Amino acid sequence: MNIFIAGDGEVGFYIAEALVNSNHDITIIDPHEELLKMVETHTDLLTIVGESNSVGVLKQAGVDKADLVISVLHDETVNIITSILAKKLGAKNTIARVNTLQHLSSENLKVYEELGVDYMISPEDISGHEVVNLIKNPQVYDMFNLSNDKLSVYLIKIENGAPVSNKTLIDIAKEHGPLNFRAVAINRDQSSFIPTGTSSFKEGDMVYVVSKPDSLDDLLNLAGKKKYEISNIMVVGGGRVGKVICRELENDYNIKLIESDSERCHSLTDILTDTLLINGDARNVDLLDEEGIENTDVFIAVTNSSETNILTCLHAKKFGVKKTIALVENLDYIEISQNIGIDTILNKKLTAASNIVMHAMGNEVSSLKKCLSGINSDIVELVAMKGSQVTKKPIRDLKIPDGSVIGGIIRGNESFIAVGDFQINEGDKVVVFALPGIISKVEKMYQKTGFGFNS
Repeated sequence: MNIFIAGDGEVGFYIAEALVNSNHDITIIDPHEELLKMVETHTDLLTIVGESNSVGVLKQAGVDKADLVISVLHDETVNIITSILAKKLGAKNTIARVNTLQHLSSENLKVYEELGVDYMISPEDISGHEVVNLIKNPQVYDMFNLSNDKLSVYLIKIENGAPVSNKTLIDIAKEHGPLNFRAVAINRDQSSFIPTGTSSFKEGDMVYVVSKPDSLDDLLNLAGKKKYEISNIMVVGGGRVGKVICRELENDYNIKLIESDSERCHSLTDILTDTLLINGDARNVDLLDEEGIENTDVFIAVTNSSETNILTCLHAKKFGVKKTIALVENLDYIEISQNIGIDTILNKKLTAASNIVMHAMGNEVSSLKKCLSGINSDIVELVAMKGSQVTKKPIRDLKIPDGSVIGGIIRGNESFIAVGDFQINEGDKVVVFALPGIISKVEKMYQKTGFGFNS
C-alpha cells in the first residue's frame, strides 16, 4: 500500500516504523524540518516538510496516489481537514485522530464520512475504556478481548505460593488436564521470553495468557490470586481520559476525582453527576490522606504529566492501595514505571498507533495491541486467508518464526486454545504473540497475494 502519514510527533513516527516493516511505501508529512532530517538519516522513509491541511503540500506529496492517508496531529481540526482534502484530491481511504468520540452521534459520524473521513480514532476514549475493563477485572494487570470476547488475553502475576510455582507447563497439564488457556509470554527479571512445555513458572513472573472467557477464575486460582471487591476509586486528572473513566464507572463505584484546575473542575460538575469532585493537587500527600487514600481500592492517575502520575501512584502504593494505574506519555519513563511497582501503564500514543496500524495492515489483520506492562511485544489477531501457509499443515508442523507463538483460534462462534495437532482453516482468526520486529514475518504466513484495507 501507498500510505501517507501526517503527524507532528511520536504517534506518526511510531506508525511509520511499524508499517514500513510490513513492506508498505510510507511518506511522512510534518511541519518540523529538523525532525524530518533526523528521520531521513535513520530510515528509508520519504518525507515532506509542510502543513498537511494545505492543498499545495498534499499535491506536492502526490496524495492522489495514496491508498491510505493517516492524520494524527495533536490538533483534531487539522486532522479532519487533512482527511477531507486528501479524499477530495484522490486518496482512497483516510483516518483522522480526534479528541473524543463521546459526543459524536451516528448521524454526525455519517456526515464526516460523506465529507471524506473514513475512520476516526480517539486515543483518550480508547485509553479510558481500557481502564474501565481493568476495573471490572481487578486481579489482572492488562487485558485484551478478541472477537466479541470469544478469547481474551490477560497479564497476570504469579504470586507467592501459587499452585503453578516451580512447575512446568507439561507438569501443570498433567496435573489439571487439558487447560482452556495458554501462556504465551513470560517476563522475569526485566527479560521476556516465550515459554515452551519445559518452561517453569517462578514467583513474581508476569505472564501473558490467552484464555477462553469462562476460564479466568481457574487461571487466577493457579496463579495464586485472591479475589477482592472494588468499591472506592480515586482518579487524578479531570482531562479527557479521566472524564471517560468517571462517566463509565460513576454509577457503579464510589469515585473521587482530584483536579488541580479550578475552572476544569467547575466544568466537570455539569458532566459528572455521581462523582465527588475535589479541587486540589494530588501530589500533596496530606490531601490524599484527608480524602481517604487508605480506604481506596484503585488509584488511577491520568493527568497530562507523566511525572505526576508516577509519583502519585507510588504514594498510593505506600498507603496500601491494591491497584494503581498510571498514564505515562513519556516513552522513556515506561520501563522504569513498570519496574518500580506501578501495576498498569497506559500510553495514549502507542494505543492510538496500534489501533491505526491494524487498519493499515490489510484484511488479514483484525486486531492489534501493543503490550506495555513489562513485555515489549505485539498481540495480533490474524485472519488466515485462502491458500495461506498456515492452512496447509497442523500447528506443530508449521515453521513459525522464532519470537512468536500461536495462542488461540477463533472459528465462527467457537474458540480454541492452540495445540500441536490443531489444523487452522481458511477464515480462522488466529491470536499470535510476537516479540519486537517479528510481526511482519508472522503476517506473511497468513496472507494471500496483495493487500486490502480493513475498514
